[in-house]
Order: sequence, then structure tokens, then C-alpha cells
Amino acid sequence: MRAIILAAGRGERMRPLTDTTPKPLLCVRGKPLIEFHIEALAAAGVQDIIINTAWLSEQFPATLGDGTRFGVRLHFSDESAEPVGALETAGGIARALPLLCAEGDEAFWVVAGDVFLPDFHFPPEAAEQFLQRDLDALLWLTHNSPHHPNGDFGISAEGLGLSDTASQRYTWASVGLFRSRMFETIQPGAKAALRPYLEDAIRRHKLGAELLSGRWVDVGTVERLNSLQS
Repeated sequence: MRAIILAAGRGERMRPLTDTTPKPLLCVRGKPLIEFHIEALAAAGVQDIIINTAWLSEQFPATLGDGTRFGVRLHFSDESAEPVGALETAGGIARALPLLCAEGDEAFWVVAGDVFLPDFHFPPEAAEQFLQRDLDALLWLTHNSPHHPNGDFGISAEGLGLSDTASQRYTWASVGLFRSRMFETIQPGAKAALRPYLEDAIRRHKLGAELLSGRWVDVGTVERLNSLQS
């Protein structure tokens, strides 16, 4: 199973740091944030990792290389030349589908390049179980933070995602398993947000959800980045 790390965003809230460095390449404890994901995916046996880029896209291959030093193969889906600019989450994944499904695989990991998940290990057993279920996606959710107090989704007793009907809502931790069929109607190069596709999967009872265990930080501000340095 392959993986895509979402790294195309501009990181406006972290300027001026992101004026010269893409947010996923900002360092946490001496190494770029994105490397924590690459190392965890490599340890889980993922051999091919796609990174979608847009803002300062040339810095990613220059910093990370081809993946050899991590024991993986890195592929880059560069959106910087797209007429509409960065394609948002669903659009970026749709553009990268030929890389994600190059060997006929229908499912893949997705993780945002700007979240800190040091205790998440992309469990291969979760991927195997996902392949046995007729779901479009499986999301890991975490407890709400002060900057996102209302959360995103709930979890039903059957392990399915809930939206408007959830009495207890959690925040999507920006990591999950997805099937390619969720994105196949999006034209390559089209801009598309992910939320409508998740809501559609919820309506069709095709979205799985479970709680994340371990630490999670949305590295969306300079203050949150600094809080991780010690």
C-alpha cells in the first residue's frame, strides 16, 4: 500500500517562517516535520510515498532526495504549475492517483504534512482490515483542541463516521485510509475540497472512524511549532 503526504499548502498563519520554507519542512527537534511521517511509514513497510507540493515545491526534493536515506521511494506531485494553483485536498489526491495506484492498488494512506503524530505508526493490520471492509475511507479522530472546540465528526457504535447527528464530535487528525473510488470523478487538475466527499460517504454509510491514541498537534501557528521543540 502506498501513501500520500499532503504538503501543498501556503501556511499563511505561520508567516514569515513560511515565506521562505514550506510548513512541512519546518524543523521540529532538529528535523523537518514531514520526516516524522516518512520514517513512520517506512517502518510500517510502505515503500512508495507520494508528496503533493505547490508552494516552494522545489525545496521538497532538494531537502528529502529520492527517499533512499529513509529506505523508501519518494515521488512528487507538483501542483505549482496548475492554472488554478494548489488543488486543495481532494483535488491534490485526484491528481496523484496515477502514482498512488500505479500497481493497481485501490487503497492508500493519507496524512497531512503539517500535523505532529509521533505515536501513530500507520499500522499494517489496520490497512489489512480496511481492505476487508466496504468503506470509502477510514479516519482517525482525536479529542478537540481549544482552537477547534466543536470538532468535525462523531463515531457510531458500529465504528462509522457521523456528522450532524453526532452528540459527541471529535477532530479529524488528518490521517486516514482511502479508496481511489472516492476521487475518480474529480478531473485531474481540478480544485476540490475533501469535506463534501467525506459527508457523502457518511450519508452512504461508507466512512469508518476510530479514535486516535497518542499525541497529536496541528502545527498551524508559530506558537504550536515552538511548543514542540522541547
